[in-house]
Formats: sequence, C-alpha cells, structure tokens
Amino acid sequence: MKKIVLTGGGTAGHVTPNLALLPALAREGFEVRYIGSYNGIERRLIEDAQIPYDGISSGKLRRYFDLKNFSDPLRVLKGYAQARKLLKKYRPDVVFSKGGFVSVPVVLAASHYKIPVIIHESDMTPGLANKICIPAATKVCCNFPETLNYLPKEKAVLTGSPIREELLHGDRLAGLQYAHLSAERPVILVIGGSLGSVTVNQAVRSILPELLQSFQVVHICGKGHLDESLIGTAGYVQYEYVDKPLRHLFAAADLIISRAGANSICEILALRKPNVLIPLSAAASRGDQILNANSFARQGFSTVLEEDVLTSDTLRHAIRETYADRQSFIDRMSESPLNNAVETILGLINDCIPSA
Repeated sequence: MKKIVLTGGGTAGHVTPNLALLPALAREGFEVRYIGSYNGIERRLIEDAQIPYDGISSGKLRRYFDLKNFSDPLRVLKGYAQARKLLKKYRPDVVFSKGGFVSVPVVLAASHYKIPVIIHESDMTPGLANKICIPAATKVCCNFPETLNYLPKEKAVLTGSPIREELLHGDRLAGLQYAHLSAERPVILVIGGSLGSVTVNQAVRSILPELLQSFQVVHICGKGHLDESLIGTAGYVQYEYVDKPLRHLFAAADLIISRAGANSICEILALRKPNVLIPLSAAASRGDQILNANSFARQGFSTVLEEDVLTSDTLRHAIRETYADRQSFIDRMSESPLNNAVETILGLINDCIPSA
C-alpha cells in the first residue's frame, strides 16, 4: 500500500486543502497519516476526519523581535527530532505539506530521509515557513501565475488549490430553504472570514435597505457580530458561522462578497460565482490578500474593492456593476485551468512514487 504523510497547521487555511485531498487519496489506495502541532486547529479537523494524527512540538519563526524568539527555535528542534522518529517509523512514500510553522520540522525530517516532499503555497508570495521548506521540496504547487516568479523554475507547478468535494455538490433549493428565502429574487452571500469582519459587516449593513430592494442577503458575519436590530428583516438572514449547509448557500448565491484569503477565493473560482473581494488591508496583514485579489481581478475572475476606498457608494457601485456583468465573470472562471487542482496534485504525488 502506498503511504503518505500530510502536514500543515496553525490556521484552517493550512488544513482544509489537505482535507480536500482525502477522498482522492482514499480512491488511490493511500494509507494516510497526519503530523501537526499538539493542540492546533488542525488536530480537531483531522481527527474529526478520522485520520491518524501525531502531534509534535512547534514554534513560530518571526521576522521581528519577540522574547519567544529565544525559546521557539528549541521547540522547532524538538519537533524536528520527533518528526524524524515518526517518519522512520511510518516510512511514507511521500510527504505533502500545506505550510504553517509546524510543517517545517516535518519537511526537513523528510529531506533527511530523502522522502519526496510536495509543498503547496496558497498565497501570491511564499510565507516564511514555506521559504524555509522550498529547498527540500521536490515540487512546489501554487495558486497564482505570478507566484511562479518567486519559485525555483524546475520545482514550480501552477495547480490551484484543492477544493472540498462537497462544496461542488450544493443544492440551490436546499440553500434557499435553509435561509428561508425566495427563489424569485437573486441572492448575495456575504462571507467576512472565519472570525468575521467588522469592516465588511458595517459596509454591507450601511446599504442594506437599498440592497434589499433588488436582492436577498445571506450574511455570515462571524462570532459575536450578529446585529440583533436586524433580526427578522425580510430578505436578510445572518449567521455567526455555517458549516455543512455552506455548500447549499454557495449554490443559492448569485453574487458573493468576501475577503480574499487564498482558499476562500479558490473555492469561489471553482464554484464560478461572480464576486466582489474586499481584501484585508496591508496594515492588518502582510498584504497577501491584496495581491491575491488583484491577481483574480487581472484574470477577470473578480471585482476588487480595497479597504482604503471602501464606502457605501463604492460598495454599492461594485455590487451593481459586478452583477450586471456577471456572465463575463462566469465565463472567465469557466476557462480557468485551475479548476482541477485535486487531480493535478494527485498526479504529482503519484509521480514521486516509483512504483505508482
């Protein structure tokens, strides 16, 4: 039986693409194990998927001064020793890494044993963890054409991001029924991110009365961000968080307003949904969401509205223009070569195994 070790963690974005690969790996007959941090978000997600899980020590590597910079390298070294022990025990044919700092000791341990490693970089420019790991990688997958310029030519492969299969099988009517909305009017789905977004929430609610003249609005606003004064507003429904029914809400949506995290926008691309992206500002992040969003805009997939120009008027205009031109966005997304990431990455994995 072919064996693979998956790794990655720290945020859901470093885990969900690994989860998306699981059905294809099962069909190919792989024995799958996961190495992550002791108590990171990846542990719960992977154990819920009933995949054998091993936790190791991990530490964050920072570009800025912090007292933990003195202790975290020791945690990384401990994690490296633990990863070496685990890989020696399991003897996988290949390691697939989605990034995050817990992946660094696993990738370096795999390199020690000459185990092929495939890395996936979601954002436009590689994060620090993946920068450290790239020299040890056999192949480096990426989401954006521009990212190829930051990677070794002989290793870089433009694949797109693996998308959870269930998202592709949503039912529009089920989504409308879940949200208690009508099939007679178009639906805007607003997604502020896993923790919600005060900026996006306020902008949408500032023009809500006008939006509801033409649209229905499903608003996933994040924990603690419900507006009780709007509960019961006809045509408007808000949730702190949606899990399994999300695929049906995606299917019901005629237009999506979202942040520009790499995994989120790749899901929107795979679903071919016209969208307005409001990336996190450079002041609140390393600027990767702005780069991600602008790449999608250049490819004709999205309308981008950066926070420094976000007002009621600019959001109103972006929604109106994007919806009016929605078919051209759908057509461009349909032509994208990045809609088959799972099979492309699976091919790379099999190519690393001589007997595959």
